[in-house]
Amino acid sequence: MVLYLRPPCEYVVRYVLPAFRSLVARELVEKHGFSQVATAKKLGITQAAVSHYFHLKRGEKRMKELESIAIVQSTASEVAQGIATEKSSVIDTTLAFCRLCDALRKQGILHGEQNPKL
Repeated sequence: MVLYLRPPCEYVVRYVLPAFRSLVARELVEKHGFSQVATAKKLGITQAAVSHYFHLKRGEKRMKELESIAIVQSTASEVAQGIATEKSSVIDTTLAFCRLCDALRKQGILHGEQNPKL
């Protein structure tokens, strides 16, 4: 028997968070008119990372899978809206992502690296 000491949070940080960040970046640029540089600053990432998201060089497969899940899309829109209007703090954004993660786990979407649905 193989013992996996990989909690769901490790899987989420490695696979889900980058894809989710990509969705938020796209929302900020496409719907809120942010530049890639401004988006990068707001998300605490580099402009090159934002560019990779737009050219689907990072997280393409998981981004498309996540994009098809309604709660993911609505949470990405909510987070982007909060960032764009400056009505959300870092804590608000983090809590929104944690609620999303919890909802995905409860729906059985996150099973970790050894048996992922994502």
